[in-house]
Amino acid sequence: MKSIAIAALLGAASAGRIPVKKVNMTKDMYNNQQNVINAKFLGGEHVTVKDYMNAQYFIEVSVGTPAQNFTVVPDTGSSNLWVYSHSCWSIPCFTHHLFDHSKSSSYKADGQAFDITYGSGGVKGTVGWDVAAVGDIKATMGFGEVTSVSGISFDVSSMDGILGLAYDSISVDGLKTFMDNAEVSDKSFSMYLHDTTEESYMVIPGMDSDNWTTIDSHKVVEQKYWALELDSVAQGTKKIDASKYKAVIDSGTSLLVGPKELVDPLIEGITVNADCSNISSLPELSFTIDQTTYTLEAKDYVLKVT
Repeated sequence: MKSIAIAALLGAASAGRIPVKKVNMTKDMYNNQQNVINAKFLGGEHVTVKDYMNAQYFIEVSVGTPAQNFTVVPDTGSSNLWVYSHSCWSIPCFTHHLFDHSKSSSYKADGQAFDITYGSGGVKGTVGWDVAAVGDIKATMGFGEVTSVSGISFDVSSMDGILGLAYDSISVDGLKTFMDNAEVSDKSFSMYLHDTTEESYMVIPGMDSDNWTTIDSHKVVEQKYWALELDSVAQGTKKIDASKYKAVIDSGTSLLVGPKELVDPLIEGITVNADCSNISSLPELSFTIDQTTYTLEAKDYVLKVT
């Protein structure tokens, strides 16, 4: 059984890291991420993670020989790699990097239809085979060459595609994931995500044991998404039983989301002023997983839309 480790910072080091970018949240992006979520349920190599405006994280992935580089979302809530194709004529494809398979000596055509539908739209194309790389970690794999895009969520995002990091059991077309195909025996990975004031990064394989130590570890209870056993949620001292639910760790979104049965009592009575002036008086929200409780202060869960 695989597990999720919660790590604590020991020190700071930057050599060889692969950056992750983050992007600030807007009202449109908030609504679009809600739609995407509804449809889902897009010590080894150091990879920089870019923080784009405190709302999204990106890493750099290369595909083909010679390498063609793309900015993608490292997404633990999906399992496929896809990038925009040179044959795409949808609006986002005019402002993003495009994969041209005719320029890759290692490319092999497949032709199988590739189709992922989200609540606010979707992507369509065909499957191709080539070498993908994250830092120095390479994988020869099937991926989506997207030729058609629908939905505003793709128009407003800076991403050129998505790198799925969930299990292949939910992969479109039954394609193996990047980690399944990666040329490493250790298939683990870890993310160290901060706001724009600090560097974010991934380590593939393993974790940054020189700078962090494990403080909690939880078993993955369903090998589709990275799902953990959820015990309860609470608003201040008001506790709500959540034992019949699983909690999914999804790096592809910055939202906390759940069923009405849990969310309604969790946020009952919470009113945020338009200028967020009352944040200091709002209650803490907490989540208990395997009898371990994690708490969010109001500043961590209030979304300010300007």
